[in-house]
Amino acid sequence: MAEWELAQIDPSEELAELHFFSIKKKQPGGDVEFQIVVRQYAAPLNPREQNRSMRFFAQANRQTNQSIAPYTPCGWGSTLGAAVSECIKEIRRFPYEGPMPNDDAPTS
Repeated sequence: MAEWELAQIDPSEELAELHFFSIKKKQPGGDVEFQIVVRQYAAPLNPREQNRSMRFFAQANRQTNQSIAPYTPCGWGSTLGAAVSECIKEIRRFPYEGPMPNDDAPTS
C-alpha cells in the first residue's frame, strides 16, 4: 500500500491519485489530440469488494462517434498500463467527428 493511500479513512471519499497521458488520433482531416486521465483509487469503489483488482480508471477528454451515438472512451484495469491500453483501444474504435481543435488553444 502506498503512503498516500493511508490518508483515506472513508472509502466513500474515493481518494485517487491522478496520472495524465496524451495520444494523437490520426484522421483524414488532421490529427486530434486526446488527453487521458487515469484515477488510481486508494480502495475499491465497492466497499464489499475484497478483490482490489480494478483500481485504475482511464477516461479521455473528448468523445468519438458524435454523429451517431457520442461515446467517451474509457477503460478499467488492474494496473495503470491496462487501464490506459483499454482507453486507447476505445479511442481507436470510433472516428472523432467533432470540430477540429485549434492548435493555438488549450484542449479541454
